Amino acid sequence: MALNLVDAAKLSTDVLLKGIIETIVKESPILQELPFIDIEGNSLLYNRELELPTAAFYAPNASTWAESAPRFTQISAALKILGGDADVDNYLKTTRSNVQDIEAAVIELKAKALRNAFENAFLNGDSGADANSFDGVYKTLKGTAWAASTAYALDAVVVPTVPNGFTYICTTAGTSNATTEPTWPVTLDATV
Repeated sequence: MALNLVDAAKLSTDVLLKGIIETIVKESPILQELPFIDIEGNSLLYNRELELPTAAFYAPNASTWAESAPRFTQISAALKILGGDADVDNYLKTTRSNVQDIEAAVIELKAKALRNAFENAFLNGDSGADANSFDGVYKTLKGTAWAASTAYALDAVVVPTVPNGFTYICTTAGTSNATTEPTWPVTLDATV
């Protein structure tokens, strides 16, 4: 099992960094569950399920299993950096910290802002709208909406412009029609 962010915070020798990590994790149910791994380089290459093998009911002693295999596609995800400054004016820190530590309050709020930004990107991120961010769960799962006169690579995931609950995988690379969207089938394993 990979090291999670809570345990990573325990290993930190920087008290300020440890406190920031604990604040972010304490408030984030997503980060509490995600495993963390060390990555060398600036991207992560991973395998994504592309197609499940088939399965069907068969009559005992009367038929044979149909052979099929799953298919995968390799995805490269560029690593992104999330952060920000937590600046506090030295004059304010010196003269106004008698009731509440202003610097600690600012750092705690910055940590919460980081958590909010991460959770929003984790769910709703769109690298097309913000090149510094990453594609979140919703975009990754739903695929890209069909567009006219668009080149689609083999294994690209496409959804209709009016969602119908299905995603479609490009089995032959090429360019979509210039004007007409296909009539999308709504049965499993159908092609268009």
